[in-house]
Amino acid sequence: MTPAGAFPVRPDLPPADSEAVSRFAADLARVWPEGAARGEARLGIAVSGGPDSCALLLLAAAAMPGRIAAATVDHGLRAESADEARFVADLCAAIDVEHAVLPVTVEQGNVQAQARAARYRALAEWAAELGLAALASAHHADDQAETLLLRLNRASGVAGLAGVRERGLVSGSELLLVRPLLGWRRLELERIVEAAGLNAVADPSNIDDRFDRARLRKALGGAEWLDTAALAQSAAHLADADQALEWAAQREWREAVRPQPFGLVYRPRAPRAVGLRVIARIVRELDGEESRGGRIARLFDSLESGSPASIGTLVARPERDGWAFSRSPVKRRN
Repeated sequence: MTPAGAFPVRPDLPPADSEAVSRFAADLARVWPEGAARGEARLGIAVSGGPDSCALLLLAAAAMPGRIAAATVDHGLRAESADEARFVADLCAAIDVEHAVLPVTVEQGNVQAQARAARYRALAEWAAELGLAALASAHHADDQAETLLLRLNRASGVAGLAGVRERGLVSGSELLLVRPLLGWRRLELERIVEAAGLNAVADPSNIDDRFDRARLRKALGGAEWLDTAALAQSAAHLADADQALEWAAQREWREAVRPQPFGLVYRPRAPRAVGLRVIARIVRELDGEESRGGRIARLFDSLESGSPASIGTLVARPERDGWAFSRSPVKRRN
């Protein structure tokens, strides 16, 4: 192995006819059939420098020579981030892959959420500039399993427990986001990086016990009776259930929500799980902000019991033929 942040003059890509590359190509074709059908379509790869994203880069470079570009987002949150971005840039130069470093500014508040939003915004803009057809990220089965267990421990509902899907859109854009590694284990990806002679970037947060995910990862490592692949599959099943509930909620909205002079009226017909989503959308549209699931659930229960309730700037009242939602009247000062 080479020292951290270094690599041979030209890292060894997985052989194009190897089992790993054939498996990756099949997974990518399943989640991105448009790319397989259009031989000229180019794929963007989000590469942090960690083993997961480096493995994705190596597999894509072997499976799609000349058809990928890579980008590393530098959040500027750690002193090492600039060096890590340079590591990826040098790696891409060594394997003839176009690369860009995208510096971003992370707003105050929930740092992880703000960093994620800034990262995907920068990646979408970069992909648009290059005319890339899709963006691939390196989420894998262990990520899915860890997220499921973390959210189970927080009593999350179906939406929270649902794993990420194999394809979707980058938030706030029309850029297709694909995740071809959801059937791969972390160890498999690490072995691909090792076989190339690389020592990928090690994120210190992954072993920092101050973070829930790091503690859970250590616990999972010692729980041989847990089947990580099965947990990841359960997360995928929950994602299917989440999609079904969302479809039902959209139908319920079309058929049971109507405007009234001062807001909206909802005549619930669907089961509670669907009704909660409809009410969450009502609150979002009238109040302009997302509200936590627990508050939405308490509002639903109050209305179902026949009691008025408030949430944010809204007042909700049971009526003879439904539930009326309107903004609270503004109190005038004398």
